[in-house]
Amino acid sequence: MAYRNILVEQEGSTAVVTLNRPERRNALSLEMLQELTQAVRALGPEARVVVLRGNGPAFSAGHDLAEMQARDAAFYRELFEACTALMETLQDLAQPVIAQVHGIATAAGCQLAASCDLVVAAQEARFATPGVRIGLFCSTPMVALSRAVGSKRALEMLLTGDAISAQEALQAGLVNRVVPAADLLETVRGLAAKIAASSPSVVALGKRAFWRQLQMPQPLAYDYAQDVMSANAAAGDAQEGMSAFLEKRPPSWRGR
Repeated sequence: MAYRNILVEQEGSTAVVTLNRPERRNALSLEMLQELTQAVRALGPEARVVVLRGNGPAFSAGHDLAEMQARDAAFYRELFEACTALMETLQDLAQPVIAQVHGIATAAGCQLAASCDLVVAAQEARFATPGVRIGLFCSTPMVALSRAVGSKRALEMLLTGDAISAQEALQAGLVNRVVPAADLLETVRGLAAKIAASSPSVVALGKRAFWRQLQMPQPLAYDYAQDVMSANAAAGDAQEGMSAFLEKRPPSWRGR
């Protein structure tokens, strides 16, 4: 399917979704947010992992401020609902999503990276929630950011608008790996291939369970995790994986 603001490609078992408004630093217009949500929801089972990246100098500079000027309350509500729908879709998706961040990820762009399951960043990447400086506090980016890093670091970013380096983002828990820009593509490909080597049904089950248990008090999380793991243990791919381990052979996944 053709999109105006994004590119969607299949590279082996990996779906690569590229933000493609380089002239606007991949600003997240309403149309782009809707296209991203539509594209990831339309992915088929041949996509075992999703990589989200950006064309041009920036990963994403956040919402398109030019689009947001002099609009009514109904437009703002539609915009932020579309943004929330995308972020929740990424975490509800069966496939793990890796953000490949090569440049700045600011405001809703930082939120987009934080909403992905994993983040690999180039050394030059920067992360910020600078909305406070223009009178528009990054309240929706705050939701994803505060769940990825500690409250003190999140509040400092939100209250000052200061950018943090990729290395600082790594230390804060916002980023999984920081690599030289020349190694970014191969690092992401290697990580995607490692994930894709496991049973897709088990990966989907585990991802879903991870995000759900985070919202629960610990006793409820354990009750829920026991139910998930019991069902998982009885499933075909778990039985195959245990047999393959004991028989010292590679597993043959059936996706169930």
